[in-house]
Amino acid sequence: MSKYSIFILLFLMLVLAACRTDGSLPPLESDDSVSQRALQNKGSDTLVNLALAWAEAYRDIDPGLSIAVTGGGSGTGIAALINGTVDIANASRQMKDDEIDAARENGVDPVEHVVAIDALAVIVHLDNPVSQLTIDQLADIFSGRVSNWQAVGGHDAPIVILSRETNSGTHVYFLEEVVRKGDEENADIFAPQTLLMPSSFGIISELRRNPNAIGYDGLGYVTEHEKVIAVARDEQSPYILPSAETGANGSYPISRGLYMYTAGQPTGVIADYINWIQGQAGQTIVADLGFVPLSSN
Repeated sequence: MSKYSIFILLFLMLVLAACRTDGSLPPLESDDSVSQRALQNKGSDTLVNLALAWAEAYRDIDPGLSIAVTGGGSGTGIAALINGTVDIANASRQMKDDEIDAARENGVDPVEHVVAIDALAVIVHLDNPVSQLTIDQLADIFSGRVSNWQAVGGHDAPIVILSRETNSGTHVYFLEEVVRKGDEENADIFAPQTLLMPSSFGIISELRRNPNAIGYDGLGYVTEHEKVIAVARDEQSPYILPSAETGANGSYPISRGLYMYTAGQPTGVIADYINWIQGQAGQTIVADLGFVPLSSN
């Protein structure tokens, strides 16, 4: 066999070895593959619409970055951060001490980033004559101590309580700041008959069809089809409706921060993305969706 024939044979053997089992050649490495990056972003249902809008707008800033956004509740996002399965966890409450401890035991050092402010609206059916309530009255209603609308100036009808599920940061915040009135020693809980809704839209849907229902939701989810209650800290305080202005200046008593958590100080594309969210472009989207931008605070 000539040297030329041996060369051809060796070449064919190398080609066959490189082929896949289906006979096709493997894809060539491309410089474009370096730019195909992805971020996993999971958590708060309050934040999910904002997060989706941010991710969509950021495509124009960094087309090579894919941002996958899912909800499931603040607890779900925080658990994923602890387990190391997300890059960014969205939360409508701050992480608890035991969650931070669990994260650190797993080698994750959570870093908090405030990305927006939310004025949490108390809502009722449009036909409900009640227009204003104090924090004490809300605590009595949601704990079950007051069970008839007549006790707070409404019709003689049973109160139907709607709440987010327990893995929701909105649920935790409302429990601590309204039902328990910010008192760490208060052990009150939601009334046993409370209907737990899996999402913000679940609360809205149930409330629209039930004239005796009361619930709460992020201001960005409230429409003209729900009646918003003016809330006072106590009987001596003014009744304030939630808005971007009252949420930013602190006059509305049920306002809170919205957060993103990362595993350690973010770098690279994660740092760029969060900085963009906290900047003018990202905060313009916050205002457009009915939340309170950081610049207003």
